[in-house]
Amino acid sequence: MKPSTPQQRPYQEVGALLRAMIIDKAYRTGDRLPPEREIAELLAVSRTVVREALIMLELEGIIDVRRGAGIYITRLPTDPAGSPARTTAPQCNNAGPFELLQARQLLESNIAEFAALQATRDDIMKMRAALHMQQQDLASDSHEEGDQAFHLAIAEATHNTMLVELFKQSWQWRENNPMWIQLHRHLKDTQYRKEWLVDHQQILAALIKKDARAARLAMWQHLENVKNRLLAMSDVDDINFDGYLFESWPPTIRQE
Repeated sequence: MKPSTPQQRPYQEVGALLRAMIIDKAYRTGDRLPPEREIAELLAVSRTVVREALIMLELEGIIDVRRGAGIYITRLPTDPAGSPARTTAPQCNNAGPFELLQARQLLESNIAEFAALQATRDDIMKMRAALHMQQQDLASDSHEEGDQAFHLAIAEATHNTMLVELFKQSWQWRENNPMWIQLHRHLKDTQYRKEWLVDHQQILAALIKKDARAARLAMWQHLENVKNRLLAMSDVDDINFDGYLFESWPPTIRQE
């Protein structure tokens, strides 16, 4: 394996090698890839780097890592990304950024609560790998792949495919929402990314302890922090500003 360049981190290089391997060995959709351990031995890298690369390919929709069953190809790297449902979804995405955040806060705080009860050791390892990706992203000031990977790992820890798909759809709408993209352009200071990394570490700590209430509150607070950061950067006089229409829904409604 060639040394990684400053522009490409180890897991990204391994991801590129895996894409090439899928093409060179004529894998087909539905085929099963070798186990993580074998991939690590084949490429002479650590299993942590392989795990991070697999998370990246899973986010790209190329593979599906099925608990206890293996790693399966869901889309060839040469195929166009996205299904018809995914490509048409952004056209219908007229929600404002704070409406999206309110929905995420309601959805993901409950996902985190349930994940705390369902998460396995493998799930926790996947979350740790995602946090490592996030730290690398922060160090190189690159795209926030680790952020998405961490939230996806929590959704997958519920082992409920419907919750996972709901999360993926909400993130897809976020990524393709014109107002969200425009608002994010104002976030020049990367300090917020360091703050959100700390938030993620607190969420993971609660999940490791299987403390469902703490996990729900930690996720709710994380997204509250995101909302407050975006509010501070918003033009409240913009006719499309929706921050006051979609307030936070406190997580203290249910009594433990």
